Amino acid sequence: MLQKCEGIIIRTTDYGETNKVVTIYTREWGKIGAMARGAKKPKSRLSAATQLLTYGYFLVQKGSGMGSLQQGEIISSMRSIREDIFLTAYASYIAELTDKAVEDRKPNPYLFELLYQTLNYLNEGYDPEILMFIYEMKMLNVMGLYPILDQCAVCGSTDGHFSFSIREGGLICHRCLEKDPYHFKLSQAGARLLRLFYYFDLSRLGNISVKKETKDELMRIISAYYEEYSGLSLKSKRFLDSMDSLRGMV
Repeated sequence: MLQKCEGIIIRTTDYGETNKVVTIYTREWGKIGAMARGAKKPKSRLSAATQLLTYGYFLVQKGSGMGSLQQGEIISSMRSIREDIFLTAYASYIAELTDKAVEDRKPNPYLFELLYQTLNYLNEGYDPEILMFIYEMKMLNVMGLYPILDQCAVCGSTDGHFSFSIREGGLICHRCLEKDPYHFKLSQAGARLLRLFYYFDLSRLGNISVKKETKDELMRIISAYYEEYSGLSLKSKRFLDSMDSLRGMV
């Protein structure tokens, strides 16, 4: 049965001399895999439509197993991302995180919208680190993770100066610091942004300006939380972590 869907290519794998297997995150069906026959041939009509991060409409021959991609109509190729090695690295991480964190064929229109908006903002030139932090925080619920960010994870207090405890799974107030000697120090700005990124609607994103020290704080905490609880090991994240040295060489 031929069916049309709206989707974003989040992974591509070469298959044989001329074919590709593409993973598409779709609005209608969630994550699906499809064989794109001949897509590696330069003159193939599927060549452009099966590039990583392409957003478009796809015509898929669906069956009980892997589908077959018949046509692709590009809405956006995310061109600005493609032309920048650093933006490509952030976008590749967002795509791989989505791919690894969700099961096949479980529709989630909210997540589709989040993925599209995040990539679109990246393409439009918004701060890639901020977009990555927001996406990481929003993906936690998708993976069944619920950090405690609106009160102290130990005593429930909502006032005081907060640090972050991986062990307790959220913010801890200054009165409870001895519960976790390995807690992460957190500025008030950092605590506020963690909450903001977790709860707020991405479509309302304006220009958020964040100091480098605060970004470094957020990076350490979110990375440590993911390492402890997500069970994911992502190649694209390891590449991103080496970006500072790479930036110095370019």
